[in-house]
Amino acid sequence: MKIIVPMAGRGSRLRPHSLTVPKPMLPVAGAPIVAQLVNEIARVVDQPIDEVAFILGDPAFFGSEIEEELTQVADNLGAKTSIYRQLEPLGTGHAVMCAADSLSGPIIVAYADTLIRTDLSLDSSADGMIWVKKVENPKAYGVVKMNTENQITALVEKPEEFVSDLAVIGIYYFKEGAVIKAALEKTMEEERAPGEEFLLNEGILDMMEKGAVFTPGAVKEWMDCGNPKITLETNTKMLEILTEEGAALVAKDVVLENSTIIPPCFIGPGVVLKNSTIGPYSAVGEGTQIENSTLIKSLVQKHTVIKNAELQGAMIGNHVVYDGSFNFVSIGDYSELS
Repeated sequence: MKIIVPMAGRGSRLRPHSLTVPKPMLPVAGAPIVAQLVNEIARVVDQPIDEVAFILGDPAFFGSEIEEELTQVADNLGAKTSIYRQLEPLGTGHAVMCAADSLSGPIIVAYADTLIRTDLSLDSSADGMIWVKKVENPKAYGVVKMNTENQITALVEKPEEFVSDLAVIGIYYFKEGAVIKAALEKTMEEERAPGEEFLLNEGILDMMEKGAVFTPGAVKEWMDCGNPKITLETNTKMLEILTEEGAALVAKDVVLENSTIIPPCFIGPGVVLKNSTIGPYSAVGEGTQIENSTLIKSLVQKHTVIKNAELQGAMIGNHVVYDGSFNFVSIGDYSELS
């Protein structure tokens, strides 16, 4: 089994946090979004993971340090790492085809902008699967159309009229990667107007027209990281899930001086807490120092210094120096407020 991860986008809705770090590499509940997604797929799929292929953007932004981190994600699964580049934003189908050399055998395509919890059981009788989640407002999503045999017959983007309430979450299984590769090659031969994209859905619909059977998979949890406030909500939910799963969330070398951690919280290695209360629902990255402060439902990245703060619902980047008090804070990397 191969996992194909398109992640070339810049994540503009998460600025300023995505100005210096690609959105899929931002940590939520202690680990990058993309690492948690890949690990969850590997945890529940019933086949060994042989390769993880990452489709990145411009090397000036997705540089060697990102490649090294992603290689470690695959290495932790005992899988080969493949790095591809999508240098133009030509659509989801184009992104997948950037990894054409890896499109063979059974594959899972997973877009690295959400977190999930699922059993991800594969339907051996189907040619492919599309994972979905029931939503209250289908008009805001791409949804699947179903027949009476629990097969997907169409993909409809933001339907004005009700089609179904099953939203596509961006995870797909193909029993044979070469088939979706051939379908996408066909669509990419077509003439396009300027700005018109090549979509993965076009390849899937081409497969359906030729008789391929797609069935739905359901996720238990589908969590977005679209903007800072939503990311904080996802951080809260992930801390709850990881605590229920028995994960160790507080590093052994955390220094506590007259301080209290109220779970659930993630506290990374080398963190120093002085005269502070952290939690509940906070995540503090490696090497951060917090003094005379209270953090509730907040997300702080690595190697940051926070003093004299009363923060609730804060999202603070790497290498930040913060001394003060505000009601809501969203601070990008290498900032200083004092």
